[in-house]
Amino acid sequence: MRRQIAGRDAAAPEAAPEAEPEVAAPAPAAAPAPAPVVERALRTEFDFELPRGYVDASGTVHRHGTMRLATARDELVPLRDVRVQENAAYLSVVLLGRVITRLGTLPAVHDGVVEEMFASDLAFLQDFYRQINAEGHTRASVTCPSCRDTFEVELGGSRLGES
Repeated sequence: MRRQIAGRDAAAPEAAPEAEPEVAAPAPAAAPAPAPVVERALRTEFDFELPRGYVDASGTVHRHGTMRLATARDELVPLRDVRVQENAAYLSVVLLGRVITRLGTLPAVHDGVVEEMFASDLAFLQDFYRQINAEGHTRASVTCPSCRDTFEVELGGSRLGES
């Protein structure tokens, strides 16, 4: 004897229940259009003005100049210089002689020119070198964990070529 279930033969294989009609999933929200990429040209040269100025052999004072960003080679080559090997303080003189591209109306700038600069101008150029080669600054803002006071600290090394 066969049983019938609600109008179907019990021996007959069960048919799969009717699937509900598929409802299209809502389209994902469109991602906002990306902001247009504005590419800035990499700035590699920076103008400066010396506090005192370099005085050449004819007595002309040269104050306005240009310094370019340093390369790894600029920082490595002076280390092979005998003067630097004998006196590490000479590193900044040789390094600045490599990266200063213009000074006043001088036909060329080299370590001999930097060597003859006033100490205040040398200190200025050392600081300027650190600023432009550290993306504009060598200082960071910090907050004291105890008093919550905010202040700046110097991150740069004490001499050129040190970070």
